[in-house]
Amino acid sequence: MTAVAAARTSERDATGRAGGRRRGRGLSSALAQLFMIAACVLWILPIGFALYVALRPYSETSKYGYVAMPHHITLSNFQQAWTQSNMLRFFENSVLITVPAVIITLVLASFVAFVVSRFSFRFNIALLIMFTAGNLLPQQVIITPLYRLYLQVHLPHFLSESGLLYNSLTGLVVINVSFQLGFCVFVLSNFMKTLPAEIYEAALVDGASVWSRYWRLTLPLCRPALAALATLLTTWIYNDFFWAITLIQTGNKRPITAALANLQGQFVANQNLIAAAALMAAIPTLVVYVLLQKQFIAGLSLGSTKG
Repeated sequence: MTAVAAARTSERDATGRAGGRRRGRGLSSALAQLFMIAACVLWILPIGFALYVALRPYSETSKYGYVAMPHHITLSNFQQAWTQSNMLRFFENSVLITVPAVIITLVLASFVAFVVSRFSFRFNIALLIMFTAGNLLPQQVIITPLYRLYLQVHLPHFLSESGLLYNSLTGLVVINVSFQLGFCVFVLSNFMKTLPAEIYEAALVDGASVWSRYWRLTLPLCRPALAALATLLTTWIYNDFFWAITLIQTGNKRPITAALANLQGQFVANQNLIAAAALMAAIPTLVVYVLLQKQFIAGLSLGSTKG
């Protein structure tokens, strides 16, 4: 009888512990869901408020305030923002900056990452540290020497109308490539290290050259990582504002982020117009994310574990 009672007591204890673990997991799951819901609301709230402001006439906002119930809904702010700010021209400038910068950054980063991850030599770690260390330096620290350097570097006329690296779209491409290269090298090198070494050994047995191993073997396997980086780079470079107002003097050469300042007057700012222009300016990055959504999500998970 004693043994049977002890067995029943042990069984009840085990059941109680299992129930406690299930309740603990249920509470953790509920808290995680509440946190995600709160984070989504906080993330969407500014966008929703900007859309609400953009759909209201400026006269109604100035009379009733920004948080009053709307009396009229109009799309005239979007039309005025498009025409008054000459947004199509600045969209073109952003495309001429973003597309070459993203392509050049990914190409150069894949070169360096392939060498660092697939070849063993004395300075490969130092080379990787040199590229990634540039991201630790704040941009504002180097603005004065960089500004003077841009005034000294001459370019052909087809790359810069002014003949200098300063006040040219080429200058913005160069500075964005320089600052984004280190991060891309770090991500791609870690991703390439997770690729099975057996496929490279088989390629060596088949007599594949270094270029064949890079172009025909490594790049196809790195497609998810490249898509994820392309999405991030497009967002970062397209939304850049600091370099656009620092290294570009002529207003019609600036990208779309700097062009939004054209809608702001000296004494009065039409926030309804600015909100509409900001929403239109965000459309290209949203389109890029939608097109590369699957590859972006896959690139975030692939390479997280080695083997």
